[in-house]
Amino acid sequence: MDIQQKKTFLATVPVFATLGATEIDLIASIAYNRRSPKFQFVFMPDEPADYMFILIKGRIKTGTFSQDGREVIKEILHPGAVFGDLALAGEHMRSDYAQVLYDEAEFLAIKVTDFQQLMSTNQRLLFACLQHIMHRLQRVEERLAKLVLKDARERIIEFLVETADKEGRQVGFETLVKHHLTQQDIANITGTSRQTVTSVFNDLRKSNLIHFNRNSILIRDVAKLS
Repeated sequence: MDIQQKKTFLATVPVFATLGATEIDLIASIAYNRRSPKFQFVFMPDEPADYMFILIKGRIKTGTFSQDGREVIKEILHPGAVFGDLALAGEHMRSDYAQVLYDEAEFLAIKVTDFQQLMSTNQRLLFACLQHIMHRLQRVEERLAKLVLKDARERIIEFLVETADKEGRQVGFETLVKHHLTQQDIANITGTSRQTVTSVFNDLRKSNLIHFNRNSILIRDVAKLS
């Protein structure tokens, strides 16, 4: 990706939507193109948090591991997402991991100290990043509220509806979602067990609300499901 392609891409990234050409040019000048094959970790817990990243192509999951080794998936990221950005809020060592999913991922890597230097001299960029961190905290609070206030079935159904909204393709009145997530992945995202996901999916299929196989979910009617 050459410098002009970087500028064009960065202008589409939601967190930079309010910035002008000057700020975009500055960010492009310190961003380096990187690729990672499927399933590779971009970073792991306890590694130095010295880079932040912007996803160009592919999908990445972020999460953590409990003391007993259980995986907790926090987010599935799509192109345009910023990750590894807790370093901007003072994180020195990674608390989470970031792992490429089923296809090769392409992303921009930006050294945190370089980005912080830009922030210190550009008020618009600083404000945009503060807004981004606030939205990130809001997502964490919303996730915590779901875990506390909603039961396992509700969380799994909400995951299906949200995924359909983000990734679904309309096929007549139905919505097709090609997700490449295992039922264990979905359990790790929704804070449930694989057995619970299997039970809920089978129940929804018996009710003719969804049809699923290993790589896709067909939602008969999103409105009825929600």
